[in-house]
Amino acid sequence: MAATQRIAIGAMVAAACAASLAGCATGSSGSKEGAHGPQQAVQAPKHVFRLIGDGSTAYTGLQPHLAKPERLKPGQKPPQFVVFSWDGAGEDSQKLFSHFREVAKENNVHMTFFLSGVYMLPKDKRDLYHPPKHSPGSSEIGFNDLQGISDTAKQARLAWLAGNEIGTHFNGHFCGPDGGVGTWSVKEWKSEINQAKQFVKTWKTNSGLKNAAPLPFDYDKELIGGRTPCLEGQKNFMKAASQMGFRYDSSGVDDQEWPKKKDGLWDLSMQLVPFPGHTYEQLTMDYNFMVNQSGNRTQGDPDKFDYWGDQMRDGLLKGFYRAYDGNRAPLIMGNHFESWNGGTYMRAVEDVVKSVCGKPDVRCVSFHELSDWLDAQDPKTLKKLRTLNVGEAPRQGWASFLSGKPAPAPKGVPGAPAEKK
Repeated sequence: MAATQRIAIGAMVAAACAASLAGCATGSSGSKEGAHGPQQAVQAPKHVFRLIGDGSTAYTGLQPHLAKPERLKPGQKPPQFVVFSWDGAGEDSQKLFSHFREVAKENNVHMTFFLSGVYMLPKDKRDLYHPPKHSPGSSEIGFNDLQGISDTAKQARLAWLAGNEIGTHFNGHFCGPDGGVGTWSVKEWKSEINQAKQFVKTWKTNSGLKNAAPLPFDYDKELIGGRTPCLEGQKNFMKAASQMGFRYDSSGVDDQEWPKKKDGLWDLSMQLVPFPGHTYEQLTMDYNFMVNQSGNRTQGDPDKFDYWGDQMRDGLLKGFYRAYDGNRAPLIMGNHFESWNGGTYMRAVEDVVKSVCGKPDVRCVSFHELSDWLDAQDPKTLKKLRTLNVGEAPRQGWASFLSGKPAPAPKGVPGAPAEKK
């Protein structure tokens, strides 16, 4: 690469860092109280910038603004974690990626954006994608154009620099019994994962946008989790992912209880919460609310849009308070950048962000941060937390419930005390 091109790209990255108020080279100093709770800023080496591969990505140091995980002290009440996540994150004419990136910033929230790999692949290069059980170039969600790729890369760049996570929603979004992800083998899942990573790592070559700024992270190291299309294929995906360095999965359906590991990965599934006006509970995802309100129509009766959005918002809030006043299990929500039923679900999610993320002891974090915190805890503490049922607070109070002295954290685990010299 010519020296002038390196300088130009470096200048673009510096501009992106300045625009996001996050230094690529160094973290902020001091501590900050907010939706993530008390946290010590992460320090990165000064003047770090190293292009990776074709320059689609670059190592720019540790991610800024991540909350430092801390082990619970004996008798300490757990924080209430809340995760907002987005399937198939991409920036299109609706500009919902950029909107919710700003919502996160304004409310001191970190979110997880599950990027679809084919959103970084132009349509004229579609044959580069070889989906399992389908012909090359197939995709249920299509591919992207150059403007869409450029806009999505910009939002992913700014989101990561602000402390949000870029996960994966994989590629072609194939569902159902006819070659859908639920029928894929472990080997086929490994192929899909590798391709999702590859399209992100080579988006500049594939799109021809070689003068654009790179994504400021090493995706091989930053990618630690995802959510499968239609919540199918979790079993074989988790086997494949655990062998490929992933740390969590969010492809299942669970109750509001403390998570545990499966196949070496944290099972951070979405959960069932009260569904106002119904006797059954509803999954914390916009699509599921929509299906149970307007059936298979993405634009139902306009007179019911406000009611449906309020119904989702109130259901999520009921789930939040059930955990907040109960067992403090993390509340995990999933959504799509779609304007279904007039965009009422987008409004509902934003209302929930503004309603809960400023409350005492509430930390609105990414899956990455939640995984770090879980890894930092004494396994015996987490096992005891898992004895609490949905909405169940300890009868004798938190101080007594978690009063046992935890075992020392293993060396190298986040949150472990530094060795004395």
